[in-house]
Amino acid sequence: MISLTPYTFTLGEHRNQKVIFIRFDKNPVHLSEVKKLVGSSWSQTNQCWYVPDVIEYRKKFNLLTDYTIGTKTLSKINPHNQKELERLVNQLRLKGYSPSTIRCYSQEFAQFLYFIKDKASNTCNEVEVREFLLHCITELKLKENTLHSRISGIKFYYEQVLFQPRIFVEIPRPKKQLKLPKALNSDEVRRIFMASKNLKHNTMLKLCYGMGLRLSEIINLKISDIDSRTMLVYVERGKGKKDRYVNLPDSILFQLREYYLSYKPKEYLFEGQYGGQYSSRSLQKVFKDALHEAQIRKKVGIHSLRHSYATHLLENGTDIRFIQELLGHNSISTTLLYTNVTDRTLRKIVSPLDFL
Repeated sequence: MISLTPYTFTLGEHRNQKVIFIRFDKNPVHLSEVKKLVGSSWSQTNQCWYVPDVIEYRKKFNLLTDYTIGTKTLSKINPHNQKELERLVNQLRLKGYSPSTIRCYSQEFAQFLYFIKDKASNTCNEVEVREFLLHCITELKLKENTLHSRISGIKFYYEQVLFQPRIFVEIPRPKKQLKLPKALNSDEVRRIFMASKNLKHNTMLKLCYGMGLRLSEIINLKISDIDSRTMLVYVERGKGKKDRYVNLPDSILFQLREYYLSYKPKEYLFEGQYGGQYSSRSLQKVFKDALHEAQIRKKVGIHSLRHSYATHLLENGTDIRFIQELLGHNSISTTLLYTNVTDRTLRKIVSPLDFL
């Protein structure tokens, strides 16, 4: 990893691409380190070296992850409220919220700031919030899950940044739609694995299904988390920052060793092009490509492998309480949703139409 002391890092653009400029005093050792960075290039215009502005390099150089809103949206928010948006992001960071939650809350709160135009957000009350939510329902026709995210973002600002807990007492949350998890059958899962020819991609998909991991959990796995002696995998800081152990499938051990020898990861089990953990967007594309190659028409994401894991465990007679532990669910009611998908007794009932 590049030493930070002799270098200065600046975010910028070069040839219409977001980059990180690296400046340092002339020194052959420092120059050698920079040249080793994947994607590093010399900018004649700026008279310095640069690398692509990607999450791996931001982490490596201790640069804060950029949670700012798109330039067009931000330009429509008045300067005072832009500072309030920054206060929201900083408070979320201080409270240790995950990057995905920070991104979600800041984006949803920005929509509220755009709606209120020149009015200062810290002077708004229940009236403005109600008007905004009614606009989202009647004009934008947003779905319940999106509305809940918007309410959560605004609620955090008024309750945790401005410390006004009473503003949401009289604002009801829309009733959430009860969605059943979308699972793939065993044949479809098998076809996905057969369609994924790349060793790294195939191993990632198999572990997602074979251990019921979330997307964030598979990319956060470190080499040290795998214990092939006990055949257990340590899942650190899953959803809700909850640690747990899951079983490593026997059938994957040989392939996992083959992968390790071929790719030689340094810290994370699956690393990206520029080092550091594999990106979530890349893994989502890996799954989509395999789904397309396997000619499966279901509209599902990579999370369906986790749903399939739970569904197939239930179908094989695994106790629901064990499945709750393996999935890392805080509430058994979340795990019980899978019984609606796998109840074989209900599926044996014959429709009266078939008797006509």
